[in-house]
Amino acid sequence: MDMLSLIGVAIALGAILGGNALDGGHAESLVQLTAFIVVIGGTVGAVMVQTPIRVFVRALKMAPWVVRPPDLDVNGTITRIIKWSAISRKEGLLGLEQYSETEKDGFSRRCLQLLVDGSEPESIRSIMELDLGNSESRDMAAAKVFESAGGYAPTIGILGAVMGLIHVMQNLSDPSKLGAGIAVAFVATIYGVGLANLILLPVAHKLKSLVHAKAQYREMVTEGIVAIASGENPRVIERRLRGYFS
Repeated sequence: MDMLSLIGVAIALGAILGGNALDGGHAESLVQLTAFIVVIGGTVGAVMVQTPIRVFVRALKMAPWVVRPPDLDVNGTITRIIKWSAISRKEGLLGLEQYSETEKDGFSRRCLQLLVDGSEPESIRSIMELDLGNSESRDMAAAKVFESAGGYAPTIGILGAVMGLIHVMQNLSDPSKLGAGIAVAFVATIYGVGLANLILLPVAHKLKSLVHAKAQYREMVTEGIVAIASGENPRVIERRLRGYFS
């Protein structure tokens, strides 16, 4: 679990609520259901209009990565690749057939299957780089969903503020209704700006960094399998792979 993300959100919210309290405000003053509905509903709706359904669903599935990032067992994978290299030099590529069936990581398993089938090194590289590129492109598009939401939220917040002010102007003759309208106006702006800068944009950038790390991991796996197919020495392969995450 990535505790840094949880701590960061807690610090950000704590700073805002703490600052509000120090200034004599109350947390209840920041709770406004109408503003919440306007900002959240408007932002989600705008994102759904611009995003294909498959990308939107992928974004929802990737959201938990912020606190539970994909497990990239770099050291364990390098150890396994070196082991596969040693086996291939002793027993030939067919000695890796059992590993191509039991390997848990899907990407590594597909690489091994191509290796065992006797594919040429450059053929393995081109096939797996196409796989890697498609996966990275799909995940990056999903991460940008949160980035788009971060762009819409402040604008929707301003829309909520304008709606609140319109409500105020329509009830100038009834002072009892002015407070609620002004509250919606200002709180909607807080919700929009806060949601964008404390949640949505940080989540988007965090997911992008994780997508990049995942792609780098898969590049390392591809390089290792291609090196085995080329018959390189296991020690040389290990030194090369260690450079990816040095």
